Amino acid sequence: MKIKYSLFTAGLLFVLFSCSTKTTESAETTESGTQEESTGEVRPSPIEIKEGEISSKAIKIQYGSPAVKGRTLWGDLVPYNIVWRTGANEASYIDLASDILVEGKTLPAGKYSLFTIPKESGPWTVIFNSEWDLEHGHFQYDEKNDVLRVEVTPSWEANAQERLTMDIESPGLVIRWEKLKLPITMN
Repeated sequence: MKIKYSLFTAGLLFVLFSCSTKTTESAETTESGTQEESTGEVRPSPIEIKEGEISSKAIKIQYGSPAVKGRTLWGDLVPYNIVWRTGANEASYIDLASDILVEGKTLPAGKYSLFTIPKESGPWTVIFNSEWDLEHGHFQYDEKNDVLRVEVTPSWEANAQERLTMDIESPGLVIRWEKLKLPITMN
């Protein structure tokens, strides 16, 4: 009887362990706020998550952070006058706990994908779209889901930044990549 029980237990354990080797695609946040795949692979454009407050209102932003890698960005990798996902991989999104003013216009509480239309000169268009969970960035973008569009004037800094960043800082949300600085006023 003990032998049958031992064989049964061993067989059951074998089945359980062999079935539990299936992995799921999930991400873990590291100390820097970067997410890595559970497989241990580092993405070429890692996911960044930033959380903070603007005018005592909670805000969270998630985006893929691409690197310049010696490429010509503006007008080439990121074409002018075409919707850009403003990041890499999945669409970047912003999660607002409360209504907030963006460049003086009200953006209701909720989650929004973030897109821009870069321009060679003059202000860029910043777009908040209700379809926030887009796996393929701008390829799934649909203008009819735009909740808010604002115009923001970029500036160009002397020092280049290798990785795209989005930071919650004065005047609200600041996007930097290469020599670009795009300050979006939020309060």
